[in-house]
Order: sequence, then structure tokens, then C-alpha cells
Amino acid sequence: MRDEDQISVAAGPNPATVSKRIGRFATGQSKRIGFLFNHDQIHQIAHSLPIALALAALGGPFEVVIASTNAKLRQEIERLAGSLKGRITLVDLGLTSPVSRSLVTVLGKLLPAHKVLIYRDNLDFFRSLDILVVSERTSLLLKSRYGLDRPFMILADHGAGDRAIGFGQKTAMFDHILAAGPKIRDRLVRDAGVDPARLTITGYPKFDACLGEASPLPMQSNGKPTVLYNPHLSPHLSSWFGMGARVLEHFLDSDRYNLIFAPHMMLFQRSVTVTIDKLRVARTGSIAPKFREAAHFHIDTGSVASTDMSYVRAADIYLGDVSSQVYEFLKTPRPCVFLNAHRHAWEGDPNFAHWQAGPVIETVDRLDAALDRAVRDHGHLYRPIQERLFGYTFDLAAEPSAQRAARAILEIASTQL
Repeated sequence: MRDEDQISVAAGPNPATVSKRIGRFATGQSKRIGFLFNHDQIHQIAHSLPIALALAALGGPFEVVIASTNAKLRQEIERLAGSLKGRITLVDLGLTSPVSRSLVTVLGKLLPAHKVLIYRDNLDFFRSLDILVVSERTSLLLKSRYGLDRPFMILADHGAGDRAIGFGQKTAMFDHILAAGPKIRDRLVRDAGVDPARLTITGYPKFDACLGEASPLPMQSNGKPTVLYNPHLSPHLSSWFGMGARVLEHFLDSDRYNLIFAPHMMLFQRSVTVTIDKLRVARTGSIAPKFREAAHFHIDTGSVASTDMSYVRAADIYLGDVSSQVYEFLKTPRPCVFLNAHRHAWEGDPNFAHWQAGPVIETVDRLDAALDRAVRDHGHLYRPIQERLFGYTFDLAAEPSAQRAARAILEIASTQL
């Protein structure tokens, strides 16, 4: 990519530049630009679907193909696509091999076998694409396991957090990466060895898909501040497995706060959680009826509202561990508290950079004091830190991020294919 074209991708709206991109391959064969959604749940859709819809709205000598692997994903894609649904090709991918279906029957309750086997059973579909845009790294099996050199694979990652798994060296296998901002770019170059020429900063398309003000929850009519407890699912990092029930008990007994309990929506997907970045197996447990019935609690373990920023907008205080949703919360700076359930030596560690945004505690008995401190010190201490963290994480511009990403993809289609 030439320097002047790199600048145009990162700058504001430029319809002439878009027309130039389209024109470069208008005389050739129409390109098939695919977007894959291959997960048990819908939480990754808002990160890259807005890019597909921005391409569809532009129109041109290309076909926008959106592939999903279950009915829940397809339904959410259709809902968000709205009037643009007629400009995209929707494809349902499934398991075609009896062996694959048998493996899912045996292993599916513990492991994401369906998600992994989809690739093997649909290689012809993936070969039919010129470009494939994904929001996760499992799709690299197409290269590492099945040896495909087509399609050209682009990562538009889900979330923009700090966890080490987001900057592993296998990320360098992508042909191109659309980064939310300078933090992602810098860490991918430094930690994953990604060639800077294969990175384009395009902002955060999820912000385009999740607009508007928060709708207050019924319990918020009591006027009390609302805490969002948002634990991650990874057993070696999450606060849920070691102290989650005690956190819920704390707020059940408190008359000071409302509580939104909206964990990572995969946390309660299975009775046992298995993670592979650091192999851990943990029983998820259940949520006692007394918590679900509490008038000042709102519990959501997997609805659309867990994915569209409803809760990060509605809450007054964020309580969590390592979820990247904290950065979405910081779009409007507010008090934060972090639970260091595993007693990590976190200070100075870039994998916990977001813990600079508020007090960090290791035991639930310090929770009230930490909440008080987060509120008291927010304006003079934590807000400037939050603004710095947010600005380094997201490069936002007047032009919507999805449109910037769409222009970057057109540049790739016109110059590298």
C-alpha cells in the first residue's frame, strides 16, 4: 500500500477516493468479499457486520457474502442488516460430514467442536471467496491446517482489550489486519511480529452499530447508582469462579446500589468452561434464585442487550476483571473497580493496562471502600487516565469506522488481488 493511499484510508470521508478504489477492479471479474460468523453466540457480530453493510451500501463490482453457522447468528445478522439485506448474499454453513456430526455429539457439551469442524466441511466455500473478513483467530485453521492460500484473510477483531491472547504470534498469519487504534497496532507489531504494512487503523465499527442513549432499567427508578458487574469467562483471569457468588451476595445485602450482572455471554453457555490460551477447566456453577428475584438486580447471561452496549451505557460504575467491554464503558468516562481474583502482579503489565482506570482489589470485603474511592477520586485521578487509555485504544474520526474499514478492503481488493 502506498503512503498516500494509507493516509486516505485513515482520513475523513472521500467519495472520490472510494470511486477510485472501485474503479481499479471494475473492469475485472467481480470480487467475492466474505464475512464469517462462526460462534455459539452473537457477541462478535457487531464488530464486523457494520463493515459488510458499509460495503453493501457502497455497491460496486463485488459481492458481499455473509456466512453464518447457526440459526441464532443468521437471525441477528438479518435483524441488523435491515433494508440492506437485499444487497448481500446470506449463506448458511453446516457440517456435511457424518464424522463431524458424530464428534460434535460426543464433544460439543465441553468443547467448541462445531466451530472448529465447520472449516473442514466447507473448504470449497472458502476457496470461492477472494477476501474473507473474520473477527476471531480460529479461522486461521484454513491456512495452518488446510493449507489454503485463498481467500485473502483479513482480521477485524472483536473487542479492543489488553489480554495477551489478542497479540499472540499466530495473528501474524493474517494477510491484513484492521486495527481499532494505535494500541492494537503497536502491540501487534511488537508482540506478534506483524508487518506494519499489513495493518490499517480504521477505528471501532461496533460503535457505529450501537448508537443512541441507554434505556433505563425499571430498577433504576429508585435513584440509586447502578454497578455493572461484567466478569470474563477465562478461568485463569476471571473473577467469577473464585469470588463471583460473594460479589452477588455483597450487592444483595447492600442498600446502596443497583446491580446489573451481565458477564461475558459465553460464561454460562456450558456447565464447564474450557480455555485453550492457558489450558484451564472450571465448573461455571449457577445463579441462585434469590439473586434473580432481587428487586435491585438485573441479570442477563446472554441476550442481545449483552452485546449492543446497553449495559455499559446504563451503568454508573463498572466492576470487572479483564473484559474488553471496559473500553466500551470508557467511551463515557465513569468510575471503575477491578477484581484481581488471581493476585496477578499487574502493575506495569500491558495485559492489565485497563486496571489503571480505577482501584484494584483482591478481596470482596474491600469492595465498598473501592467503590467509594472510585467515585471520590474519579474526576481528579482516574478520569484523565481513562481518557488517555481510550484515546490510545480507539482512533475515531468524523467518518464512521465501518466506512473507513470498507475503504481499506476496497484498497486491498484493487491493489493486492
